[in-house]
Amino acid sequence: MAQDIACHLHSYTNPVLHAQLGPKIIERGQGIYVYDQDGRGYLEGVSGLWSAALGFSNQRLVQAALNQMQQLPFYHSFNHRVTPIVAQLAAELIKISPVPMSKAFFTSSGSEANDTAIKMVWYYHNALGYPKKKKIISRFRAYHGVTIATASLTGRVHNHTDFDLPLAGILHTDCPHFYRHAVPHETEQDFAVRCAMNLEQLIIKEGPETIAAMIVEPVMAAGGVVVPPKNYFDLIQPILKKYHILLIADEVVCGFWRTGQMFGCQLYGIQPDIITLAKALTSAYMPMGALLINQQMYQVIANNANKIGTFAHGFTYSGHPVCAAVALECLKIYQENNFIAHLQQITPVFQSRMQQLKNHPLVGEVRGVGLLGGVELVADKISRKPFATNQNVGREALKFMLKTGLILRNYGDTITCCPPLIASTPEIEHMFDLLTQGLDETQKWLQNC
Repeated sequence: MAQDIACHLHSYTNPVLHAQLGPKIIERGQGIYVYDQDGRGYLEGVSGLWSAALGFSNQRLVQAALNQMQQLPFYHSFNHRVTPIVAQLAAELIKISPVPMSKAFFTSSGSEANDTAIKMVWYYHNALGYPKKKKIISRFRAYHGVTIATASLTGRVHNHTDFDLPLAGILHTDCPHFYRHAVPHETEQDFAVRCAMNLEQLIIKEGPETIAAMIVEPVMAAGGVVVPPKNYFDLIQPILKKYHILLIADEVVCGFWRTGQMFGCQLYGIQPDIITLAKALTSAYMPMGALLINQQMYQVIANNANKIGTFAHGFTYSGHPVCAAVALECLKIYQENNFIAHLQQITPVFQSRMQQLKNHPLVGEVRGVGLLGGVELVADKISRKPFATNQNVGREALKFMLKTGLILRNYGDTITCCPPLIASTPEIEHMFDLLTQGLDETQKWLQNC
């Protein structure tokens, strides 16, 4: 086992530190808990990677995968071929889309879905005779993936440093985080107006004829659970339409009830041309992503592909039948009345406990919607002064929480929460009890530093 472990290069991990500390080996899951090789259980408060919405032991999903494996374990969607289960999934996604969409395209991840969205946007504008429309606008602190193109969209320094990113033509505009980026005496509405004005100024500076699309997450999850001002999307969408710039909604984290609605677009009135999906699409039981495009985009793409002779894009695993079977079973579960009733019961409990954390001496801001939350730790609550970066307070807080039996994630000094949607009310309460205990231990540690 030790030899096997030493052969693995871990994602988002310091390899040198990892060689000293070694990994925590997770062997099994049950409900919202995972268990290490010593049998110790941990409440998985961020659903693995914002993804295991139905927990770690849903037998309906396991059976759906098994049934499809026995019937047809693999086939592709190239050259006029399709499997029945993939056709069913595409139809179901179009049916439940928050805005009218025409076609679904499948990938193996959210990164691939967003990467494909970029290619489709370029293809679309070329087909319409606008070859200069190539630039994509993202936002600072956004997270859209780790392929070369999507890591460029991702507005985080660590995803760029020494990878020679971002690529040329990827632009970043304001992160709509009022607490951290507003100027003194600025109201939340005024802050949103300023973000919109800065966006329009960026478009004018770069040249509207060169801007192809803007990509947005309804709530910026991996950026620290940034909830936009209420009027933010109402202000930026008319600007995009004014300059004929497409809008891509990245629903990879927000999709499938995470925000309290089936899609985050519904929460904020977002009217995208493309929607990207992944994570909770299969509850992460199988690797699958998807993007939905509207009829206008599809018709332009189809006509151009007909002129060329083919739509030359796709992956071996695009529309993998086992992934599709699991996704379709997930959608059935999400649409059951008892599931919706369950969410309506636990979401207020989650948000209530989030708000109570405001009283903790280390907490500057809490933010979130649905079952998505961020807790920002600060050195001074009144001035909002952050801790020094080299203190790594958020990272240390996670260590204390892990000792209590709780797994969470951090973005700097913001602790993020994203429990499986199946969590019971007592489990939600227990999660916040453990989180508070971890914050108390972090405070003691800081006092002794």
